[in-house]
Amino acid sequence: MRKTGFAVVALAAAVIVALLAVGIQAGADARPQRYIVVYSPNATKELKAAVNAAGGQVLRANNKIGVATVSSAKPSFRTRIAASRIVQGVARDRVIGRAPAKSRAKAAPRFSEEFLRSARKVARGMKATRRASRTYSFQHGSSRPEPLAAHQWDMRMIHATVDGSYRKERGSRKVLVGIIDTGVDGSHPDIAPNFNKSLSRNFTVDIPTDPISGEPIDGPCAAEPDGSCNDPNDVDENSHGTHVASTVGSPINGIGMAGVAPEVTLVNLRGGQDSGFFFLQPSVDALTYAGDHGIDVVNMSYFIDPWLYNCRGLAEDTPAQTADQVAIIEATQRALDYAHMHGVTLVGAAGNSLTDLTMPKPVVDTQSPNFPLHMNHPRNVNNGCLDLPTEGNNVISVSSVGPSKIKADYSNYGYGEISVAAPGGWSRDEPWNLSMTPAERTAASIPNLILAAYPENVAREFGDIDANGNPTNGFVVKSCKGSTCAYYQWIQGTSMAAPHATGVAALIVSKYGDRRGGGVTMHPLFTQAYLEASATDTPCMTPNPFTYTHKGRSAAYTTWCEGTPVYNGVYGHGIVDALRAVTFGKHADD
Repeated sequence: MRKTGFAVVALAAAVIVALLAVGIQAGADARPQRYIVVYSPNATKELKAAVNAAGGQVLRANNKIGVATVSSAKPSFRTRIAASRIVQGVARDRVIGRAPAKSRAKAAPRFSEEFLRSARKVARGMKATRRASRTYSFQHGSSRPEPLAAHQWDMRMIHATVDGSYRKERGSRKVLVGIIDTGVDGSHPDIAPNFNKSLSRNFTVDIPTDPISGEPIDGPCAAEPDGSCNDPNDVDENSHGTHVASTVGSPINGIGMAGVAPEVTLVNLRGGQDSGFFFLQPSVDALTYAGDHGIDVVNMSYFIDPWLYNCRGLAEDTPAQTADQVAIIEATQRALDYAHMHGVTLVGAAGNSLTDLTMPKPVVDTQSPNFPLHMNHPRNVNNGCLDLPTEGNNVISVSSVGPSKIKADYSNYGYGEISVAAPGGWSRDEPWNLSMTPAERTAASIPNLILAAYPENVAREFGDIDANGNPTNGFVVKSCKGSTCAYYQWIQGTSMAAPHATGVAALIVSKYGDRRGGGVTMHPLFTQAYLEASATDTPCMTPNPFTYTHKGRSAAYTTWCEGTPVYNGVYGHGIVDALRAVTFGKHADD
């Protein structure tokens, strides 16, 4: 199931306020409310006793880090459980994180016929390239480029090609890469060879509707193929997670494309809903699982909600809202620390809010809290607020660049916040210009985005392929090997930049990791050190501050880059480089 859009509900805000007022003022039991309780680890018995005494029930507990989901209909529950000596925080359970809606630039029925003609022209060009490539004989481990390699400017930028890192290091099957996202289509022909279903897990349960307004979120469970709210661990009904996984590790197998690390093992650690939201409990459970099951690197291309920035004590927030955010910060950091201490290298997307994360002056956040729906209010956030997980301890935060290596206008940045940069796509990068018609701009932007795997089930739902299995627009690409066909889509965002860094990190573990004990392991600090040291030093953009007015953007997009070519707030330690990473201390042709 997926969220296809929210209906406009008349007087929704007024109804919500009224419902909340009734719930707060009523002395009797109200409708059940779920909470996240942060408690002392390894205190499950004490937690259950405290929750029962406060009038609640434990639904799910992660005892290793001390985070539990509980339910209660008692209005006094929150106050009573917070008074327990083993409880460090309580937050109302609400959806946290979503794959950024703006990250997916795709054709839709609202586009004009002129646009569709332009897009089809691009698609025809891609088909011609694929036809020409069929003269090659492809096998696993082949030194020939994949059919869609010509469209992977991102891989060429970081030298993840047959003439680059592929001839030195393609990754080890023993290196496990966890994708914490909306799911991974394990049956996709360009993922299946590297997908480990037995290790994969789904930590979510579909949410049919918003708990207050009744508006659709994931949609009715009865509409699922199995009629259940529990999806299998090899399914992605959003497409975001599959795209991310493909960039990390699509194999070299003669169909479609290849990822940065085409021979590592991909593990689906689903923490996000079909709609693109993420709950706190699934997120921390996925991180804990990664630490317990030998996952070497995880990719986290999402941000923590319902608060775009989690703050302590903003004037615009109520005491209860502040308590929510404090609990989210504590729970998330515990999970990140647990994974890090258990050998997991953590990679996160910097975010698509075009914000300096150091926040030298307050930034207005108008979208928080974003769940339940329609509850957001303007807040003047500051540098004491955290964009999680990317600003969590030990997370490698990745900013996004376009083909020109200029920071994508949407990408977050900040001195001391960004670890490295990577190609994430930028629709307004060259050859986009203001003289083009809207249709020409859209068609020209397609090669500037990131091409990666697209689940066929989602492509059909969106109408991106027709009844015969052919793309209906230029944002979707089809590649076949014999009777087997697969689909790919163009997307942009820091969500797309992060998996490039994740792939390089996986190569580093494969190349330099400790092979004792039958596996391959490497301490996350060493992995990060190799990743940052091998990145290509990139100076600040000129002029500095850099404006995007020549791309039709307002002054709000202006970026001030602080630092030197060795380290600055836009590129961090530089743009990741797969070839340099696996030939560290050597000449690339050694």
